[in-house]
Amino acid sequence: MIDAELFHYTVNNLVKGLGFTVYIGLVSIILSLGVGLLFALMRVSRNRLISSFAFGYSTVFRGTPLLVQLFILYYGIGTLDFIRHSPTLWWLFNDGAKCAILAIALNSGAYISEVFRGGFQSVPVGQVEAAKAIGMSPWKRFHRITFPLAIRQALPAYSNEIVLVIKGTSLASTIAVMELTGYAKRLMNQNYAIIETFVIAGLLYLLINFTLLALINLLERWLKVSN
Repeated sequence: MIDAELFHYTVNNLVKGLGFTVYIGLVSIILSLGVGLLFALMRVSRNRLISSFAFGYSTVFRGTPLLVQLFILYYGIGTLDFIRHSPTLWWLFNDGAKCAILAIALNSGAYISEVFRGGFQSVPVGQVEAAKAIGMSPWKRFHRITFPLAIRQALPAYSNEIVLVIKGTSLASTIAVMELTGYAKRLMNQNYAIIETFVIAGLLYLLINFTLLALINLLERWLKVSN
């Protein structure tokens, strides 16, 4: 068993990593939402070249492990000469946290694109045709009809992807990023209280996801009320 003093030391250190995990997770969620929405629109495009490119992106990132993608970005692309000689690209790829955010955002974006694609395809054709009949522009049709209806359909599946993003942040520790799992690994080597340390870390991950899912639930209720 872990004594009280060691328990407080463990919790204090894990909380340091908690803040960085939340940062990586939230930035990844925001970026993946933009990526997913963009590629979802490309997937439902009538242009076969655009839709095929989006399908290829989705297939590659959904079909390969996030850990492999993370290693390719950090240990692979980050070692290329043209990356090292470009200040902007080197700023992005020389830092483990930035590579972790990029990898998680691209990976999650592929899944989110499929979630939103299903949402867009579930929009009743009749409502879109009615909007065209009264002279609505494509942009007005999108933000007044297509997107609100699609987000209602996609939100339950999207909430699952948010949970996966937060859990995916734990892989950042494999490239020496000191987030929650990184601190847990270091503490494990110091106090040898493996079970206690990772149980506490697991509870902190659960706290993050519980909070985010509660917010998503509130958003779902608001959308139902405003429907």
